Amino acid sequence: MENIGVDWQVWAIRGATTVSENTVEAIGDAVNELLDELEKRNQLNPKDIISATFSVTRDLDAIFPAAIARQRSHWENVPLLDVQQMHVKGSLSRCIRFLIHAYFPVLHTQVHHPYLREAKGLRPDWGMASATLISNRD
Repeated sequence: MENIGVDWQVWAIRGATTVSENTVEAIGDAVNELLDELEKRNQLNPKDIISATFSVTRDLDAIFPAAIARQRSHWENVPLLDVQQMHVKGSLSRCIRFLIHAYFPVLHTQVHHPYLREAKGLRPDWGMASATLISNRD
């Protein structure tokens, strides 16, 4: 939150992606692609992120997504947490999800929830579309 004099609100952003295999490289590529989309589509500075929780399906254990995020520019001070997604028979495999809370200027009216690769089917209503943010001050 660098802009002095700007009113800020906290918003939650969801996102997900999948990987083709359980390797450090595949998970790293997928997490970086997902976070690149998050930052670009929301014009989000990582310094405005309050916290990020990553979940992975039980078939992914080569590396923590938070370890990848922590290597990104300006992510070193973001509180990060990894958890295992609850297993449901027949659910999407090799999936990485996030829930991120961040500050946005009050005048920011849309948030983009990035769902990439096979994870697009998890929230087809969000996909790469935007969700309009409604101010609690109205």
